[in-house]
Amino acid sequence: MSKYVMGIDNGSQSTKVAIYDVDGNEVAFGSYTLRETLSPEPGVVIHPDDDLWDSVYGGIKNCLANFRGDPTHIAGIGLCTIRCCRVLLRENGHLAYPVISWMDARLNKPYEHNDEQVKYVTTTSGYLGFRLTGECKDTASNYEVNWPLDRETLEWSNDDEVMKANGLKREMLFDLVKPGDKLGVLRPELACEFGLNTGIPVVATANDKAVEVLGSGIKDEGSIMISLGTFISSMLFRNEYYENARHFFPTLACIPFKYVYESNGIRRGMWTVSWFKKLIGEELVTHAEKLDISEEEYLNRKAQDVPVGSEGLITILDWLSSSSFPYRKGIMIGFDQRHTKYHIYRSILEAISFNIKNNIDEMLEEIDVELKELVVIGGGSKSDLLMQIIADLFGLPVHRREGSSSACLGAAICVCQYLSVYKDFYEAADKMVKTERTFMPIQKNHEFYIQINNTIVKNVRVHTDEILKQTYPIFN
Repeated sequence: MSKYVMGIDNGSQSTKVAIYDVDGNEVAFGSYTLRETLSPEPGVVIHPDDDLWDSVYGGIKNCLANFRGDPTHIAGIGLCTIRCCRVLLRENGHLAYPVISWMDARLNKPYEHNDEQVKYVTTTSGYLGFRLTGECKDTASNYEVNWPLDRETLEWSNDDEVMKANGLKREMLFDLVKPGDKLGVLRPELACEFGLNTGIPVVATANDKAVEVLGSGIKDEGSIMISLGTFISSMLFRNEYYENARHFFPTLACIPFKYVYESNGIRRGMWTVSWFKKLIGEELVTHAEKLDISEEEYLNRKAQDVPVGSEGLITILDWLSSSSFPYRKGIMIGFDQRHTKYHIYRSILEAISFNIKNNIDEMLEEIDVELKELVVIGGGSKSDLLMQIIADLFGLPVHRREGSSSACLGAAICVCQYLSVYKDFYEAADKMVKTERTFMPIQKNHEFYIQINNTIVKNVRVHTDEILKQTYPIFN
């Protein structure tokens, strides 16, 4: 009998669900788009209604509708969700307040208990795991800043002062399990509705970026994963925690007691491409439809003809400033009569690549590591043009993995770990992760990009920051 596993990837813009055989071949995929987050006041960013659960439920239904096998042959479900969110629940497990997004300024501080309706404080994985299983359990590896987690044990801290400093009491927190362990079994009514076996296990993973690292096959010191999503960051897999890091964030891996080092990121990274598509509007849609290709593919084909360096058009990606530099805004400089909308598009892709390169270089310099290859995942990895730009800028091979979602595959690997299909996480990743295509660097392009980066891109903010500090109080 064929055995399958399901992986859920609940992200910031959509929930993706994939079904795999135990060799890692994707046999079905479905997704469900989340609604826009709400910002009722400055600094507040929340998910409307019960949108996260609606998207998980819809994503599972859509994936199963595309599955041609027998649903009763699905042996387990892996759950991966958005990280760095906070979920406040009533005693019955229902939302006491909308899910608080990772973009919400309140998450920069510990929890403050000012609503007596709130019985539990958890993460998105805790909440969605509860909706799937009815169990008050969560993965330890989705708890980082402002949570009383003991990294040495992957259990809650026994220190009352640590608990108090995070504004919490033990009875407000779910029980913890490790990645690859069972959160519970799928609620019987859901199993019946989805056509799955009763008793099917729902398996814990980690924070979504760590799950992507596992699902992209990163396990060697000279390899790094770049995730091209709403938030763009890069991650290395490591055996040891790194204290007092300056240019990266050490976080828990999807393998218990291992770590990933995450570079500084780009807020609203690939969102900038969506922003530009909306600016072009109907014209872009019409041209793409005539050729029967996606809007992104149409832009990529046109921008492919734009020279490397976009003929001097430089973009700085500060479309969503950080709290440390609130005055920063997106910048495009160097326009002249040569430039078209396709120059703008290529310049945005090059800006993404420059920003990634400089963030990674800061991390590598701090830990003294030399890269040998890159794995690029996420929606942006579907662009051959962007993949080639990244290969040219780094001067290294860049791999695009097979499949619709590395996080879905990482979640599926966790299910295989629980089911003992392979001897460990590493063997599972070796067998299940596959490369679709490798992009090799073009040396002359590499040399030109390094020149642009070192002489222009790295120095732009020295000059523009002073101007933006003057405009900030006028327009904000």
